[in-house]
Amino acid sequence: MSENNEPFYITTAISYPNGRPHIGHAYEAIATDVMARFQRARGRDVRLVTGTDEHGLKMFQTARDQGRATIDLADEMSGYFREMYATLNISYDNFMRTSDAAHHAASQAIWKAMEANGDLYLDRYEGWYSVRDEAFYDESELTDGEGDARLSPQGTPVEWTVEESWFFRLSKYQDKLLALYNDQPDFIRPDSRRNEVLRFVEGGLKDLSVSRTSFDWGVPVPGSPGHVMYVWVDALTTYLSGLGYPDPDSDFGKFWPANIHMIGKDIVRFHTVYWPAFLMSANLPLPKQVFGHGFLLNRGEKMSKSLGNVVDPMALADQFGVDGLRYYLLREVSFGQDGTYSAEAIVRTVNADLANSFGNLAQRSLSMIFKNLDGKLSADYVPAQDDIDLLSDLDDMAAVRLPREFEQLAFSIGIENWIRAVFACNQYVDTQAPWALRKTDPERMRAVLMTLFRAVRTLAIAIRPVVPAAADKLLDQMGIEARDFGALGDTEWFAKLAASGFTLGQPAPIFPRLELPEGEGEA
Repeated sequence: MSENNEPFYITTAISYPNGRPHIGHAYEAIATDVMARFQRARGRDVRLVTGTDEHGLKMFQTARDQGRATIDLADEMSGYFREMYATLNISYDNFMRTSDAAHHAASQAIWKAMEANGDLYLDRYEGWYSVRDEAFYDESELTDGEGDARLSPQGTPVEWTVEESWFFRLSKYQDKLLALYNDQPDFIRPDSRRNEVLRFVEGGLKDLSVSRTSFDWGVPVPGSPGHVMYVWVDALTTYLSGLGYPDPDSDFGKFWPANIHMIGKDIVRFHTVYWPAFLMSANLPLPKQVFGHGFLLNRGEKMSKSLGNVVDPMALADQFGVDGLRYYLLREVSFGQDGTYSAEAIVRTVNADLANSFGNLAQRSLSMIFKNLDGKLSADYVPAQDDIDLLSDLDDMAAVRLPREFEQLAFSIGIENWIRAVFACNQYVDTQAPWALRKTDPERMRAVLMTLFRAVRTLAIAIRPVVPAAADKLLDQMGIEARDFGALGDTEWFAKLAASGFTLGQPAPIFPRLELPEGEGEA
């Protein structure tokens, strides 16, 4: 059980639904969900908020080009994200849409708070604007594209924009932001993202245009007809509206500030410069950490429609199983860095770790209890030192090593500790050879099989945040009801389960071996 029982609030980025969700959205959602499930299992009251950022010029133009109402497009596209989250078993507490009336109210509340602090003023904007990024860029940040085209730092086209706009006094917060980064070095993680932001802010901040008048698809600016909020004020406020801000009786008072904003590295600036400045202006507490994870590369290449390598995460989940996909992405990608994936890599990892190692361990252990002991458990066996040592190592993995790494979002290292414990259990089986003990020493066989039952339970509970459906299926078969990390410290559970008369049935495989999809082979 975690010593920290404070509420825990985590968010994904708020996805822009001008297209269907891709593997990057899935990766972020899975990692965020694993952290939320892990914290719940540690005994904390958790809120996970996600949603869709539906306003802005891109959505307006896409809907206009399709000859449909923008809200109709938003309804359709937002539905695809909900579908993905359901498929991937994402345990969110609130899916917030920026088109919701409650979100409009929250956005207008923070706007009024910033205005009351003297940080908003009306002026004329002239500058380079990227429709795709929904961001303004300074001339010094641009590069030349084909012909006369200018490109943003993200490589997206920019266009010269002139219109009346409300401005936010971002320049006023430069020193306060630098002090934040200095006083709270973990506010931005990993360090590579922190260093990028630090250099940007040290280079000087200009006031930020925060409203538009060239379209009306957005949150209306209070008291300023014709103006809608610039998308980043609106989108970032989702982290507040998702908790019920500004209602004082909502979850906001309990869960804010956020423990972690989980975002892609391409939007770190908006979350670590603009967002804390808005919150400072509104006199609201700042999030504790913004973590900018890396990109997923398909066979080492960035995904693009022109290369034809954009992968639908729903198709991957269908091919390889939801839990297999979740496991692979967190096992094989060092969180915070870019990672690569391919069909054969997923098949190889899932088969090696889940099917051949853990799945086989669980299947043969439970099968031997079913066949040799009629599925009956008994707590009156005498453990040997090997049994004690194995369970002690597993307890250390589940209570210390894996949680320590997961707390730091070092998922791959935590899982590496787990799979080593699985390997140790398989080595124990091979060394003890319970199938031979059946004839030579039945009592020793019983002690070995009871040790294995206890070991499989510990392993299943430890990895449950990553593969929740499979772990629950296994624990169901084992008659295990308490599945949080706190249950691992219960020394009486086994005796109680054995005394209850529980009988293990014929175990069903948890992780079937995967086959490579037809037409795909080793890269």
